[in-house]
Amino acid sequence: MPEGHTIHRLAARHNELLRGEVVNATSPQGRFSAGAALLSGSKLEFAEAYGKHLLHHYDFGLTLHVHLGLYGKFSDGALPAPPPIGELRMRLSNDHHWIDLRGPSACELLDGASEKALLDRLGIDPLRPDADPKLAFARLKKRAAPLGALLLDQSIIAGAGLIFVMECLYRAGLHPSTPGTALTPKGWKQIWGDLVALMAAAVVSGRIDTVRPKHMPEAMGRAPRVDRHGGEVYVYRRAGQPCLVCGTPIARGELNGRNTYWCPACQS
Repeated sequence: MPEGHTIHRLAARHNELLRGEVVNATSPQGRFSAGAALLSGSKLEFAEAYGKHLLHHYDFGLTLHVHLGLYGKFSDGALPAPPPIGELRMRLSNDHHWIDLRGPSACELLDGASEKALLDRLGIDPLRPDADPKLAFARLKKRAAPLGALLLDQSIIAGAGLIFVMECLYRAGLHPSTPGTALTPKGWKQIWGDLVALMAAAVVSGRIDTVRPKHMPEAMGRAPRVDRHGGEVYVYRRAGQPCLVCGTPIARGELNGRNTYWCPACQS
């Protein structure tokens, strides 16, 4: 599932292509036909991301909500658009560009009350300027569940996925099983600062790099990481490989059905 930085990149891209423009909307697949009919002829005021949710705000009072889930994907380009082949949920276009959406877990129109209900269910998004880290800490601190699970809980932190969570815990020297009640203000400051900085950098670059400059391949004289997720990381999907700091083999476990990764020495 795409992490929050990807959704923020999509919001920026959609603003670049369609903001302030009257759009035409279709649903070649048919599953969003009623919504597309309502959208067509309206103007996109702006797009924004909140956690892993993309919101398009239109001038006729409804908001397009998209959650990509595990299989959703956007593509776009300059007109003319390609033939609508396959399971194409929605196509948006103006006089110059097209945007296609395939396989989302949610593609729906929300009124003001429904949008508020959605946002009220979400936690704090580190990439948003209105984020309140004190509120997120208060939610974490009162829970005895493991931090590895709490930081992935979208009702606490919106947008952070497994890569960012595992890497921020490593950088803070905290084991994924550390209970939320044991998190100190200092530890939270480290985690929050890393979430903000690392996710913001990923918005710019389009990849997730979490290692400090002294641990990058060129600084250490090592080969770059080869992985379909890309980016240089300390622990994520590095089970059995040596820690970049101390050389201890990275461990892997499971927490609430999700893989976890940590260094037994650096995160003891």
